[in-house]
Parts: sequence; C-alpha cells; structure tokens
Amino acid sequence: MSDPIQIVKAWHEAVNSGDTGRLAGLVSEDVEIGGPRGADRGLEVLVEWVERTGIRLEPTVWYQRGETVVVCQLATWPGESGTPGDPQPAASAFVVRDDRIMSIVRYADQIAAFGATGLAATDRVQD
Repeated sequence: MSDPIQIVKAWHEAVNSGDTGRLAGLVSEDVEIGGPRGADRGLEVLVEWVERTGIRLEPTVWYQRGETVVVCQLATWPGESGTPGDPQPAASAFVVRDDRIMSIVRYADQIAAFGATGLAATDRVQD
C-alpha cells in the first residue's frame, strides 16, 4: 500500500472504528501529532487520544502533493450523554513516507492547512 491517499484513508477507517491495532500498523512509532492544543510524538500518544476522545472524522475533500496529504473533514466527538455532538469542520495534514504516516497535524480549516503545507486548491484529488 504505497499510495499516500490509501494509507490516509485506512487511517481514517481505523480511527473511526477505534481499531488501534490497525492504527499502529499505519503510523511510525514516533509519529508527530499536532493540533489546537499543541504537539507531541509517539504511537502511544496517538492511541491514547483516539481512545480518550472517541473522535470520528468524516473526510470530505482530499488534496495531495507528493508525500503530503491534506484532508478536509467533519469532526465529531461524543457528548456527555455519549451521543455525537455537532460536526465541526477541520483539516488535517499528513506526511506519509515508506508506507507509514510520519506526521498528523489538525488545523481549524483548509486555509490554515494549506498555509502550513504549501498545498493549494489545484492539488485536489478525486477520491
């Protein structure tokens, strides 16, 4: 599975199903994880985040240039009652090397992700 888009799609499936075993096979041991609350590294940090938050990420639009993939998403987290909250727009940037995700950084929107990665609307791919 050397196509970065397919690897990032598999990552979304693993996160959304809570399959941390599959998730571990898709990322590097020292994967960079970043978002609005800061950055950290490591598979354990990613697994803990997925388990703790119960996040679901619905991809809506994909962009790619080389090893970098930006995905626009609708993010939902379970509320106090356990039911999903209102979807929030987000965009995540992924760097994929040697069939492993090396970096995952979540941004508030596509413009911020483009600014950080250098991608543009012309890098849109059909999925």
